Amino acid sequence: MKPRRIFHVPRFAPLRRKSPLPIWLTLLLRLLLVLGLLGIVLAVHWFDRGGLRDNMDGHVSFVDVLYFTMITVTTVGFGDIVPVTDRARMFDTFVVTPIRLFVWLLFLGTAYDFMFKRLWEKFRMSMIQRNLKDHVVVTGFGTSGSEAARELIARGTPPDRIVAIDGRNAALGEAEELGLSVLEGDSTRDATLKAVHIEHARAMIISAGRDDTSILIVLTARSLAPDLPISVVIRSEDNEALARQAGATTVINPVSFAGLLLAGSTQGSHIAEYMADLAAADGRVALNERPVTAEEIGRPLSSIATGLGLRIYRDGKPHGAWDDAASELRAGDVIVEIKPRRPRP
Repeated sequence: MKPRRIFHVPRFAPLRRKSPLPIWLTLLLRLLLVLGLLGIVLAVHWFDRGGLRDNMDGHVSFVDVLYFTMITVTTVGFGDIVPVTDRARMFDTFVVTPIRLFVWLLFLGTAYDFMFKRLWEKFRMSMIQRNLKDHVVVTGFGTSGSEAARELIARGTPPDRIVAIDGRNAALGEAEELGLSVLEGDSTRDATLKAVHIEHARAMIISAGRDDTSILIVLTARSLAPDLPISVVIRSEDNEALARQAGATTVINPVSFAGLLLAGSTQGSHIAEYMADLAAADGRVALNERPVTAEEIGRPLSSIATGLGLRIYRDGKPHGAWDDAASELRAGDVIVEIKPRRPRP
C-alpha cells in the first residue's frame, strides 16, 4: 500500500470465486485429460503403425505402439522405434510435440498448485507473521474499513504495515489490491488475532458491520493486548457505552457524526467543509495529537510553536484552550493542535 497516491480501477479486473470442485476432483479431471490425450495419440499410432519401424525386431506390436506413445509423449524417444513415413513424422511434429509440451505444463502446473505454491505461501506467510510489529490491524474490510485503510496509506503508513481481517474473499481481494497483508478469519476468535500478532500491533480499527460483533471483537482484542489503542465503529448510540466498557479507546458513530456535520452546515456553509478538511489526509490543515514537550512545560497552550493549540488532556479529562488548565502546561499533558499540511513536492 509511501506518499499519497490515487487509486484507479484497473483496465482488467477479473472476478475471483472459490472453485466449487474439491481438490481430489480437480486432480481427477486433470488425470482424465492426460489419459484422453494419450489415448488419442495411441489410437493414431496404432492405426498408422505401418509408418513406424522397430529397429530391434522389425515388428511393431500393440505393446510397441503403447511403449512408443508413452516414450514420445513424455520424452523425445530413444530411437529404438522411429517414424519412417512422412505422415507419421508430420503427426509427431504437429500433434505429438504440442501434446508433449501441454502434458508437461499440466504436470508442472499441478505440482506447483498443490505442492510448491502451498509450501511457498505457507513459508511466505510465516515470514510475514514473524515480522509483524508496529502494524495496524483493520478488521472488517467493508466501506468504513477500506476507507480507513486508504486514509492510513495517504497519511504515510506503508501498506505492508496494515493487516486486513475479513471473512469475505471479495473484501480481502480489494485489500490485496491496495498492498495490504490479509487474513481470512473470524476476528472474535483468539486464534485469529493471535495469528496477526495483535499484541505487537500499533493500533486496531474495528468495523464489523454489527455492533454486537464489533463489541465482541473489542473484548477479544483487549484480553490479548491490554494497552492496544482500539477504534471501533458503533452504529447505535445505545451501544457506545458498552463498547467503551469493553475496552475501546475510541468509539465512532458514523450516523451521529454525519448528523453533526449536517447540523453544523446550517449554521454556515463552510463548517462541514472545514471539518472534512481537518479529517482528510489531503486537506490543507490537519489535526495532530502529541504529548507535551519538556520545553513547553509551564507555558500556556496558546504559546506552542508547532500549531494552533485547541485542547489538552490531563489525567484523561479534556480542557479547552480557554480553560484555566490550559494556561500552564504540565508534564503528562496531551496536546491536540491544528497544523498546516506540508505541501507535497
